[in-house]
Formats: sequence, C-alpha cells, structure tokens
Amino acid sequence: MSENLVERLKQNDERAFKELVEEYKNMVFSTCLGIVHDYDDTDDVVQDVFIEAFRSVDNFRADSKISTWLYRIAINKSLNFMRDNKRRKFFQSVGAVDAPDIADEDHAREMPYNTLIEKERADILHKAIDSLPKNQRTAFVLSKYEELSYAEIAEVMQTSVSSVESLLFRAKKNLQKKLIHCYHKSC
Repeated sequence: MSENLVERLKQNDERAFKELVEEYKNMVFSTCLGIVHDYDDTDDVVQDVFIEAFRSVDNFRADSKISTWLYRIAINKSLNFMRDNKRRKFFQSVGAVDAPDIADEDHAREMPYNTLIEKERADILHKAIDSLPKNQRTAFVLSKYEELSYAEIAEVMQTSVSSVESLLFRAKKNLQKKLIHCYHKSC
C-alpha cells in the first residue's frame, strides 16, 4: 500500500492525500501533542505537517517507511513551533481537553482540588520536558508518548540505537534533577 500511496501522492492524487491523512493523523497528532502540549496549537501544527508532507512528497525516498518520514516532519514542525511561539500555553493537560482555564476564578473555585493539583503537576512536567535539549526531548517524547522502540526512534532521529539509549538516559537524569527540586518544595 505505501509504495502505491507514495506514487499516487507524487501524482497529486487528492484521494491519496486523504488516505495519508486518515491513516496517520492520530500518530502525527500524538507526536505533536507530546511536544506542543496544547490541543489547539497541535491542530495547527498537524495541518502544517500534512501540508509539508504533500509539498515534499517528491523528495521522499522509499528507504524509510512513510510513518518514519511523517515522524520526522512532525517533530521538526513541533520543535519549530515551540521555538517560534514565545507565548507557550501550559494550562491544558494532556488528559483534560475540556478543563477550564485555571486563571478563570469562577471555574477555579468549581474545579476539584485534586484536578487542580494534577494540572499543576502536568504543567511542571511539561515545562521540565520542554527544557530538555532538543535531541533528548525528541527521544523522550517518541519513547514515552509514542511508545516507539529504541530501533524505531533511532530510525526517526537518523542515529544509532546506542545514541538513543544515551539520549534517553540523559533525558531521564535531567528530568530527575529538575523534578526532584520541585518534589522537595512540594510543588
């Protein structure tokens, strides 16, 4: 299917593009959300990913899978968005799509205490992940959010499995250092 799909995409077949989006939209969304942390912004980035895929399909070499190619585009678009967008939003937790904004006092009073604490913890975790160096963050997101194997991460990142192991080890150590401070202060 993938070779046929790529050939049809290269011929500007609209149905092929719809198939690509339908087949990979959840994977791309999940990857982007792991980096961007905001549903609305992630929707925008996902659109950019598929536009970029459509525009650059002629450059796609069949030496990797379509999913690997889309992971690379999704990671690059997400990281570029985070770099370019200085007004990052951290108040939407991955698990709470429709949760009210904490800054809204009426909703904050109605929000259960435990939900508020969970949102604060998610915010702290997202900030810690975002502060990791680019390659560590990418490896961590692909491992923890996408649950890719080390070999799959190595393929997406165009590096070796041992490099991925090292990146994940350092990412976990850096996150421990960042989060232990918060733990001792009861953040």
